[in-house]
Amino acid sequence: MEKANTEFSQKIKCVDRRCIISSFSVDLLEILSKKPSMHVFFIPGNPGIVSYYRDFIEDLFENLGGNASITAISHTAQGRKAVANGRLFSLQEQIDHKVDFIEQEMGTSVIPVVLVGHSIGAYIGLEVFKRMQQKVKVYVGLYPFLTLNKDSSTQSITGMVARSPILSGTVSLLVSLIGSLPARISETLVRRLLGPSWSFTAIDATCNHLLEYHTMHNVLYMAMTEFRELSAEPDWVFLRQKKDQIAFLFGDDDHWGPLTHFEEVSRQVPGIDLSIEREGLTHGFSCTVAGSIWVARYVADVIRNKIGAEMKS
Repeated sequence: MEKANTEFSQKIKCVDRRCIISSFSVDLLEILSKKPSMHVFFIPGNPGIVSYYRDFIEDLFENLGGNASITAISHTAQGRKAVANGRLFSLQEQIDHKVDFIEQEMGTSVIPVVLVGHSIGAYIGLEVFKRMQQKVKVYVGLYPFLTLNKDSSTQSITGMVARSPILSGTVSLLVSLIGSLPARISETLVRRLLGPSWSFTAIDATCNHLLEYHTMHNVLYMAMTEFRELSAEPDWVFLRQKKDQIAFLFGDDDHWGPLTHFEEVSRQVPGIDLSIEREGLTHGFSCTVAGSIWVARYVADVIRNKIGAEMKS
């Protein structure tokens, strides 16, 4: 994959920002270009904690040569300070929240918007694209969770836990108990549970944002509504209409977006831009340094190719 030529002697760092959208505070990661030719809007998976994607966002900015502003947005009520008075938010409410953000923050901008979504964020991105077709020029779905995988035992267990108030409450409590331990102890425990391949950025995001009762409760509630919504098939008509503006990256071994779904998308939407990652990465690509680097290069290449085609058409 071709590397972008950059003028950076060292990597530009993300800036953390919090803003109010639809009366609720959300966390943002941003890198703003001095002369942007586009604005990349990134939507995370679930958990929707943007700190997990810090390395990826910085790598993507570098691979785009500093010519794109990038904003990554958290899901509402998923983060240490995003309590939202204990309210729980569904998948549809999270979609509405992303549309509201773009209208509020980018409504008057004339530069092209590029949507990039990971996992359930890929589904959210498609729904945002449907509502904002005049503004969005390119969409990239990473390891997309677009419909249920009935062969996945992990999805079955996750759905069972998310649907049960007792089980989801118990899991949220256990997670919060780990978070209540002294920082050094909780960090050591998290490292042992998640393994040595996880980056410092991912460990820090877990310890400082995920290990809260209200965050985990919202993660599981959103998951419950995901399983309800994604029992239907993807919107094949929309995908066919916009296939020249869309690209998907599937993983070689990913139960959230299995290769059977890759094959179905290929069959239903001939000619759509599909790729398979065979580098041994995981669904949670941004939790490793290698995953962030590789996927950032892929996304940058897709964006340059798609934006160039859009400008010529």
